[in-house]
Amino acid sequence: MNGPKGPGAAKGPGTAKEPEEPGTARKRAAAKRPAGRPRRLDPDAMVAITRRIIEEEGVNALSMRRVAKELGSTPMALYHYVRDKDELLMLTLSGTAAAFPRPELPEDPRERLVAVAAHMHGILARLPWVLDVLALGGLTDRNALWMVEEIVDSAIACGLSPARAVRAYGTIWNYVYGDLTFRRAAERRAENPPSRRYFPEMVTEEDADELPRLVELRDRWREYVADYEVVEELDAIVEGLLARGTAPGRDAPSA
Repeated sequence: MNGPKGPGAAKGPGTAKEPEEPGTARKRAAAKRPAGRPRRLDPDAMVAITRRIIEEEGVNALSMRRVAKELGSTPMALYHYVRDKDELLMLTLSGTAAAFPRPELPEDPRERLVAVAAHMHGILARLPWVLDVLALGGLTDRNALWMVEEIVDSAIACGLSPARAVRAYGTIWNYVYGDLTFRRAAERRAENPPSRRYFPEMVTEEDADELPRLVELRDRWREYVADYEVVEELDAIVEGLLARGTAPGRDAPSA
């Protein structure tokens, strides 16, 4: 006797198949689909996420896996755009200096040297997260190299040898970086006052024999520090560098 015919009847030997769970067929088809290129990511979104992580949590919190996760992607897809974390940081740095128009610089090389150094300080003061990236060493924004060029060229024009001009740039950079780093630390302590005492509050009358001058100045120390002009200090640094580098008996500038 023939069995019933219809959509639910088995076609051939054996029993009817169990109904598949929802989505099973789609998953099976995806498994059979050949692997293609990673889905396209938005470089601007990569940069924005990277910068936000550094600004909010510091550069040590950054990883390729973290950025990929926040993009809703995978590290493999991210590696399709950047080779490693350093290249991601370089991409994030790229163009930061260009966002600030170059100032009109004075013709006098000494004045130009101070003006460029002050401009560099001003940019980094507005982009403190860049300090964390630069602290890694070897990373920089190519658009910022014009400032290095101007400082070294101006120093040579003022009579320094190339070697002293490069070292003068290093001294200026160390001042700019150090000043801004300490300012950031002071701001963070002000936002979240620590339980322990820091300098100058840590100096007490009991230190008078060992640290008499610091005890004398302790109560007005912050007042003196607050009355601090970066351009004036840079000018003093440049004055010293040029005076030392062009004094008789020092390295003669190259022709």
